[in-house]
Amino acid sequence: MLEKIKKAVEYIRPFLPEQPEYVIVLGSGLGKLQDEVQDKVIIDYKNIPDFPQTTVEGHKGRLIFGKIEGKPVLMMAGRFHYYEGYSMEEVTFPMRVFKGLGIDKVILSNASGGVNPSYEVGDAVVIRDHINMMPEHPLRGKNIDELGPRFVDMSEAYDNVMRQFVIEFGAQNEIEVKEGVYMGLQGPTFETPSEYGLVRILGADCVGMSTVPEVIVAKHQGMRVFCISVITDLGGPEIAFPVSHEEVLNAANKAMPKIIVLVKGLIANGN
Repeated sequence: MLEKIKKAVEYIRPFLPEQPEYVIVLGSGLGKLQDEVQDKVIIDYKNIPDFPQTTVEGHKGRLIFGKIEGKPVLMMAGRFHYYEGYSMEEVTFPMRVFKGLGIDKVILSNASGGVNPSYEVGDAVVIRDHINMMPEHPLRGKNIDELGPRFVDMSEAYDNVMRQFVIEFGAQNEIEVKEGVYMGLQGPTFETPSEYGLVRILGADCVGMSTVPEVIVAKHQGMRVFCISVITDLGGPEIAFPVSHEEVLNAANKAMPKIIVLVKGLIANGN
C-alpha cells in the first residue's frame, strides 16, 4: 500500500504548480463545479499508477488542479463505489494519495435519497454524521501505522467549524441549508419503500451509496472533512415513486447553483 501511494503521489506532484489547500470530491451530477475552476491542469485517472477507473455515468475520471476563489484546489471528477466491484481499499485509495500530497481538508459532495419528511427534492443538506451500513469496512485488515491509528475516533467525523460556517453563510445568502445524518448502503439498487422506511427508523435523514468509506479513511489520516448532499429523490413506506439514475442527475443539476455558492464560500473563507 505504501509503495502504491508513493508511486501515485510521485506521478501527480509534477502536475501541481502549487500545494492544494482542499481536495473536492464530486458526486453524481455535481460535475458543474468543474466550470468554476480557473487555470486548470487535467490529470486522467488512467495515467495515474494503481488508480481505479470510474464506470458510472456522471463520473468523468480525472483529477483537476486549479483555483477556486483564488485558492489552489484539487478536484476529483469521478469517484469509485463498492458496488462497481472495487474493494474498499480501491474505493478509498484516492484519499490515501491526497493525504500523501499533503492535503488536509476534504470537501465531499453526493446525491442522496431523502427520508426526512421535511426534505424536498433539490435541498442542500450538510452532513453532520453518518451511519455505516456497508458490508465491508475500509480499515479491515492489518493497520498501517504510518497512515493512521488502529482505532479511529469518529466522534466528529464531519468538521464542526466547516459545517457551521456553511450553514451561516447560506443564511446570509438566502440559501436554505439543512443538516442531516447520512446512511451509507452498498447499492447499486435504489432502496425499496420499506428500506427507505427502515433508514428513517434507524435515525438517518438521507441515504446513498458512497461517501462513508472515504470519510472513514480521511479521518484515519487526520484530515478535516466537510460533506454536502443534494436530495435528488424522496422515499418511505408511504412513497413509491419510481427513481432512475437520469432523474437523480437531473435533480442534482438543478440544485447545482446553490451548491456552487456554498462551496465557493467555504473555500474563500479558508476554513
